[in-house]
Amino acid sequence: MSADTGWRLKRATAADAAALSLVASACFLETFAGLLEGPDIVAHCAKANHQDAFRDWAEAADSRVVVAEIASGGAPIGYSVLTTPDLPAINIHPDDIELRRIYTLSRTHGTGLGTALMAQALLDARALGRQRVLLGVYAGNERARAFYEKQGFEKVSERQYQVGATSCDDMIYALQL
Repeated sequence: MSADTGWRLKRATAADAAALSLVASACFLETFAGLLEGPDIVAHCAKANHQDAFRDWAEAADSRVVVAEIASGGAPIGYSVLTTPDLPAINIHPDDIELRRIYTLSRTHGTGLGTALMAQALLDARALGRQRVLLGVYAGNERARAFYEKQGFEKVSERQYQVGATSCDDMIYALQL
């Protein structure tokens, strides 16, 4: 899991939980500043990006967490999380997996890092014996939606998602492997 682009991908372990928590909050802030209220972003990051969540995902047999790092020095610049699906607005099958998170810092946009993280997530899903990848994405995040559609994902449902005190509209996408 490496690239000649100045960054590398590696499967995360519990020891990476602090770095994942940090990059997750930074990416969320970069993505949603100006779209969501500041206090909602801060509350969401404090709750959703806690180190314990990343440690638990990294240790779970049915999950895969990948961290993207700058090759020189190992600073985290992105990540992905595959987990058991938690999408109430769709019929879940035993061979489904959810791409719960995939983010990169904006400085890496256009470098191929997002595509590399996605390719690794799909390889990991197949290795886990899954046949369909699901994900939820904020309806207003047109950049992310275009990326997922370019990767072959199709919209299959919608849901409401809470970020702090704000209720957001999410689209649920699926990709058959």
